[in-house]
Amino acid sequence: MGNNNQPQALEGVRVLDLTRVVAGPYGGSILGDFGAEIIKIEVPGRGDDARGYGPYRNGESMYFANLNRNKRGMTLNLKTDEGKDIFKKLVSKADVLLENYRPGVMDKLGLGYGELKKINPRLIYAACSGFGSYGEYSQRPGYDIISQGMGGLMSVTGAPGGDPTRSGNAMGDILGGMNMIMGVLLALHARERTGVGQRVDVSLVDSVVASLENAYIRFFESGEIPVRSGNAYASIAPYDTYHAKDGHVIIACGNQKLYEKFCKLIDREDMITDERFLTVPLRVKNNLIQKAEIEKWTINKTVDEIVSIILGAGIPAGPIYNVKQIVENNHIAGDREMFIETDHPVIGKMKVNGNPIKLMDMMPRINRCAPTLGQDNQYVLKELLDYTDEDINSFTEIGVI
Repeated sequence: MGNNNQPQALEGVRVLDLTRVVAGPYGGSILGDFGAEIIKIEVPGRGDDARGYGPYRNGESMYFANLNRNKRGMTLNLKTDEGKDIFKKLVSKADVLLENYRPGVMDKLGLGYGELKKINPRLIYAACSGFGSYGEYSQRPGYDIISQGMGGLMSVTGAPGGDPTRSGNAMGDILGGMNMIMGVLLALHARERTGVGQRVDVSLVDSVVASLENAYIRFFESGEIPVRSGNAYASIAPYDTYHAKDGHVIIACGNQKLYEKFCKLIDREDMITDERFLTVPLRVKNNLIQKAEIEKWTINKTVDEIVSIILGAGIPAGPIYNVKQIVENNHIAGDREMFIETDHPVIGKMKVNGNPIKLMDMMPRINRCAPTLGQDNQYVLKELLDYTDEDINSFTEIGVI
C-alpha cells in the first residue's frame, strides 16, 4: 500500500475503539489504514472475544491480528471508578469513540453519549449493534448470522427450492462496520461546520436490509416474495453462471446491446428474435430455458477459452476463483495490493487483508501490527495522560488495567 512518506487522510484524528469481534474492529481498521490514531480498549486479562478465534500461530490469534492492525492496545476495567476516570480523560482528548455493546450498556456504566459529550462536545460517538439503539428489537443480542437471517439475505441466497443459506463470509458484520465508518466520516465533516460532534447509530440488520436493494422494489411493485434463484439475478438475464467443460463461467449481459452481441458471437441469432427472449423481463422469466441453450455452447469449451472469447468481443465474463487462485492472482494480490505482509511481534510474518479503498494521493498503509493484549498501556497512560509509574503500578495491582 502507500509509502511511509505520504501524508494520510486521517492523520491527527484520535479514535477510542471499544469494539469486539468483527463489525467494529473491521471499521476501526479502515480508519487506522488511513492514518487515524486508534486506541483499542480491551477488558484486562481477556481482551476482545476474537482473540479466542483461530487460526493461531505462536499462541496469538491471526483472526484478531487481521482485523486490528494499525491500532494501539490498552486494557482498562470500565467497571472500576479508576477505570472510568482514565477513560474520561481519554475521551477529553479523542475525536471519535467506537463501540458495539448492546444498547444501554455504556449508559449503565455512566459512560453513555449523554455524559461523554459533557466532557467533549466535539466527540463523535459511533455505536454498531444488532438492531440499533431504538426500536422494538433494540435490546436483542445480534450476531452476523442473525442479521443475515432477519435482514433477508438468507431468504434470497441459495439454490432454487433449497434451504436458506448464509453468505460465505460475515456479510452483516462487514456491512455494519462499513456503514459505521461512513457515519463517522459524515459526522467528522459535519463537525467542521457545526463545531460539535454527534451520535452515529448503525444496525447490522438495517445494513443487510439496505444491501438487498432491488428485492424490496420488486416486492412493492408485484407483491411477490423474492425467492432463492441460485446465481441468477432477478432483474437481468443472461446474468448467471454456466457449466463449462472444466467448471463454471460467469457471463453477464447487462443490456440489450451486449445480449445481441453475445447471441451473434455464439451463432445463436435466433435467440434475439425468439419471443421468449425479446426483452429483459422475458429473459428473466425464461432464464432456465435460455440457460440450457447457452450451455450447449459453453459445455464444449474450457472456462479460460470461454472467458477469452467473450471478453475479446467486449462482453463481461469471468471465472469463479477460489481463495488460492485469488491470493496468487497478480491483479488482485499484486497490482491492487489486497494482501499485505506484516511482521507481527509474536505471530511473525503473516499476510492480512489489504484495504479496498484507494485514495490515489493518500493511499492506505499498515503502520503497525495488531497489538498484543495491553501492549500500549504504558504509552497511553504515561505519554498521553501523564500518569506516573507509581500510578500505573497501582492500576495494575488493583485490576484497573
